[in-house]
Amino acid sequence: MTANDSSPHHLQLTRDGQLRHFLTLDGLDRALLTDILDTADSFIEVGERTIKKVPLLRGRTVVNLFFESSTRTRSTFELAAKRLSADVLNLDISTSATSKGESLSDTLLNLEAMASDMFVVRHSQSGAPHFIAESVTPGVAIINAGDGRHAHPTQAMLDMLTIRQHKGQFEGLKVAIVGDVLHSRVARSQIRALNELGAGEVRVIAPGTLLPKDVESLGCTVEYDMARGMKDLDVVIMLRLQKERMEGALLPSEREFYRLYGLNQQKLALAHPECIVMHPGPINRGVEIESAVADGPQSVILNQVTNGIAIRMAVMSMAMGGQVAERQQKLSERGQT
Repeated sequence: MTANDSSPHHLQLTRDGQLRHFLTLDGLDRALLTDILDTADSFIEVGERTIKKVPLLRGRTVVNLFFESSTRTRSTFELAAKRLSADVLNLDISTSATSKGESLSDTLLNLEAMASDMFVVRHSQSGAPHFIAESVTPGVAIINAGDGRHAHPTQAMLDMLTIRQHKGQFEGLKVAIVGDVLHSRVARSQIRALNELGAGEVRVIAPGTLLPKDVESLGCTVEYDMARGMKDLDVVIMLRLQKERMEGALLPSEREFYRLYGLNQQKLALAHPECIVMHPGPINRGVEIESAVADGPQSVILNQVTNGIAIRMAVMSMAMGGQVAERQQKLSERGQT
């Protein structure tokens, strides 16, 4: 396959392997993922400056298109774009033209005609960002901020940055992802990233009703018992119970889930003494994790929030760089014909 194929992992790359969209981690190799992490590392100190800006996207227009609500993700994307000196438009889909009968394609084409350079897209339908990048506005950089149950690549990468900061490397690490894997786009992206970056073992710990079919094919082992699953862990990532996505009685009760799969100090003690605790947020305290752990010395949850801005700065700047390089290459080729 070439970088011009229409599959998501090739659609998002230029012919020379640069990002032009960021849709999924599938098909991205360790070198590119490491480049994203290294670029994000270079942006960490921007947040510590008095003037928290760099000019990399000055004069560019970034549009946040959130078809699902997400205060945390949208605000970090907005802050990341502004720190890159971009102009930012937050489109309220519920009051936009799409609710008045205009098609999504027409809305996007109109935004493109306003010289928008990047769309940050969150959508309930898996594959929506890919559809936009391939079929609607291929000349606009598309960043996936979460689509259906499919992927949440920036969340996974900020998690990888957090792990690398605290553990130094991925080789040999034992990592477990705990909870509602079935409805989690984050878990799928995390498993992909951990395997590509060389983690020693990736486990998922959950009741059978909260696991997708053939979950092992994603590149992980399955454990149904929390005590066994926590043994010797270096990293434990708790997931939010996504009750809004659940259909039918997948859980007997939140109390029962917490008893069996909630992370408390007793269960954490079964892991390696230096095991770090992560959660993509927002946290349901007393359901997925107890406050003593969420706020405890092994928790790196607030580091994840900080790293989210840096990772989003990295992928936005890299995707824009790829778009610009590709346009210049096309103009050069036209000039030679």
